[in-house]
Amino acid sequence: MPVTWVSARQQVLVRLRLLKMLRAAGPLPVGGLVMVTIVESLSPAAAAAALGLLVGRLVAALGEGAGGLGALTLPAAALVGVMLVGNLIDSAKEPLHYLVAFRLDGAYRSELSRRVSTGRTIAALERPSVQGHVELARADPRNWTERTPGAGAVALVVMVGRALTLASTSVVLAVCAWWLVPLLVLPAIAVQWLSSRDIDRWFVLWRGGQTEYHRRRVWSDANLDAGPAKEVRIFGLGEHVVRRQLHHTREQYAPVWAHQRASLTRHWLLAPMVVGPLAAAMVSAAYLAAAGRVSLAAGTAAISASAVIYRTFWGDPRDVLGAVSALNASDRLREALDVPPASVPPEASDAADASYASATSAGPGRTAQRVGTAQRVGTEPQDRTVRFEEVSFTYPGSDRAVIDRLDLEIRPGELLAVVGLNGAGKSTLVKLLAGLYEPTGGRITYDGADIRDIGLDRWRRHLSVVFQDFVRYHLSVADNVALGSARVPPDRHAVEAAGLAAGLDAVVDRLPLGWDTPLARTRRGGVDLSGGQWQQVGLARALYAMRTGARVLVLDEPTAHLDVQTEFEVFDRLATYRGDAAVVLISHRLSTVRQADRIVLIDRGRVTESGSHAQLMAADGVYANLFNIQAERFRQGYNDCAEDGEIS
Repeated sequence: MPVTWVSARQQVLVRLRLLKMLRAAGPLPVGGLVMVTIVESLSPAAAAAALGLLVGRLVAALGEGAGGLGALTLPAAALVGVMLVGNLIDSAKEPLHYLVAFRLDGAYRSELSRRVSTGRTIAALERPSVQGHVELARADPRNWTERTPGAGAVALVVMVGRALTLASTSVVLAVCAWWLVPLLVLPAIAVQWLSSRDIDRWFVLWRGGQTEYHRRRVWSDANLDAGPAKEVRIFGLGEHVVRRQLHHTREQYAPVWAHQRASLTRHWLLAPMVVGPLAAAMVSAAYLAAAGRVSLAAGTAAISASAVIYRTFWGDPRDVLGAVSALNASDRLREALDVPPASVPPEASDAADASYASATSAGPGRTAQRVGTAQRVGTEPQDRTVRFEEVSFTYPGSDRAVIDRLDLEIRPGELLAVVGLNGAGKSTLVKLLAGLYEPTGGRITYDGADIRDIGLDRWRRHLSVVFQDFVRYHLSVADNVALGSARVPPDRHAVEAAGLAAGLDAVVDRLPLGWDTPLARTRRGGVDLSGGQWQQVGLARALYAMRTGARVLVLDEPTAHLDVQTEFEVFDRLATYRGDAAVVLISHRLSTVRQADRIVLIDRGRVTESGSHAQLMAADGVYANLFNIQAERFRQGYNDCAEDGEIS
């Protein structure tokens, strides 16, 4: 919602909220900011008064001769002191403004990151509207309309200081003649208000072009980024990309340029509102002093203060408008995301167990099995079996169930393979198991308790997942692996043991800095890995999580970039090292899943076949047919391993 579309009351409330946020910057920086603002705000009036007093004493001294020059010492010193303080304030305020804004923005972004990263599910984050809120709320300026809450809060303090400047200079004017105050102040306020409205309108027009801005960025990135730049050159897309950039640039800026042309005309029309009252005030003050109706000091001070009135701008309203937009987006993000209370730290495991037990026994409709689980307060779950009980899931905006009343058991110590055609619901099943989506029907239990009642944060401590698109962090190999269990202190021995189990040790031996080699060519001494090598890093990350407490390991297409021999070796190690943890393997390679203890086939969101490889082949169903097709392709020499180069 654009800033100008909200009510005046909402605008006042959000500005008060910005001021309250200053507490995050700390008492000393904020106190310094307030003191500097007050001194800076009073300096113009003090300088005008000191100048008036000096001129008055100077004229008097000239009439008295050389003996009267001593009376100039005090007003001259006062004027020099005011000017010196003003210079000191100018040199100190910018670093102070930066410090306050930096601290406030740091606290704001930390809270925003916590809100986004601790939402119960990722369903809301996948909506384009929510991504738009995230982009605005993150307050990471990429153009002049995007300002941070810190900049907005500092700008509001500056605006309060400008009001103090206006009030103090009005007092100086009133000493000369009271009617000079409305003569100058009312037009000045009108000019400021009209200018602010103009900037506000400009702001809204610029924000209205964000769609064209994003489209332009797509083409700009395609032309400049290393990845797309290859195809741009190979396919001869250079000129086409440039034309698309120019087109979207014109579409974005056309209304802004039109408004700016009209704005320049309006600014010329505002000139009489400034020049007329200012000239009238200065002439009037000079006349009153010359006629002896006011002192020369008062007249001089009034003339100096008159110029200050029109040099006193309220601060850049764009800072406040941009900050208000970020806060409004943050509020909408809070409404869209299901953020739980602050998570329980790992050290408080006993309290978490008690909370888990209490949750499973509370509320209507709880089964006797779950009540029984609740009685084991403070103990580890007994059978650690995960059960999908009549689970269904439908994506928002769709009427087709991706998972449809699915029943499935994942038993401790078992290697379970989940197979099925593309679109059968395998990856969705993984996200449901991880609590990234919530079932639209049925429930998922662990040791008889609904994982939602256990608490998703606590449940995820028992779980480790390697997704198809796992994140490739620009960190060292060891750090990439240790991120598999960030809740516990890094354990280098466990990292290396997990790497050995994943077959990563052979890759590490070839790296220039071994486990400390950064996995990014942009880092000093860094390298990039092939797709298969990265998958071994991902596997090591999951195995590290198992070694540090995870009870359920899920591998979603973990070996698509590995050749068949390497894949076989990886799963042979996995079978050896899994211990009593449950391992769920999702793979399109049926030659590999034949090693599993149990294989389930997902079709249209349900388990349609279940058993060992031998049992399913004997049943001669869909699984047997798919296996025979893949086996025939393999005999013909087909290799479905997608490699993209290895390190040298």
